[in-house]
Amino acid sequence: MQAGRVISTQRAKSKWMPVLLALFLSTLPDAQVLAGGGLVLEGDSCIIRIDFYSAHFTAYQPDTSGNEQFCRDLPNTGTTIFVLDYLHQSMKEVPVDFRIIKNMTGLGGFVKLKNIVDVEDIEKYTVFYQEPVIRADASFKIEYDFIEKGEYIGIVSVGHPSNDTIYTAIFPFEVGAVNYTYWILLIIFLGGTVIYFYRRFIAGKSAALSSDPVQAPTS
Repeated sequence: MQAGRVISTQRAKSKWMPVLLALFLSTLPDAQVLAGGGLVLEGDSCIIRIDFYSAHFTAYQPDTSGNEQFCRDLPNTGTTIFVLDYLHQSMKEVPVDFRIIKNMTGLGGFVKLKNIVDVEDIEKYTVFYQEPVIRADASFKIEYDFIEKGEYIGIVSVGHPSNDTIYTAIFPFEVGAVNYTYWILLIIFLGGTVIYFYRRFIAGKSAALSSDPVQAPTS
């Protein structure tokens, strides 16, 4: 009965390892589907999707991070360059605008487009706005100097090539960001790993002891 309980407990503990591993991997940059519905990582590329349109998205902070590329959160304030390289050919023929607002929703990275549509006076929260412009070279570039750390929302709107429809995507991001979630889950993962292998070691010793034959005393 003792050995059966040890084996059962060991199997139960082993089931937690894939869960812990999945939680940890979900925080890594190359496995992350970014909140807000606008940005998604595909391999090493950061893609912004605006309905049926798509573009490579890159952010740079040349004064503080050189040529390092960012997909969402920015580590520092200061000059930041956002670049959209169009993947959809018709984007070269339609106007595209770019707005940055302070994230006043209280939803953090879980904000959705519908939350922005409900804002009555978006100009009140706007820190940057690039009016609609057509980029025939398929590369849209804007520059903004962030003064304050905090949560922001990027809003990209694209026109339709043959009617008045406007498509919009948003992406929440943070300036001066530290990914606490990553470190917390890393600690949980490492702690869980240590506990898992320690209990396996103890269970193995217990099983070994229980399997040893009892030596009868010699007369």
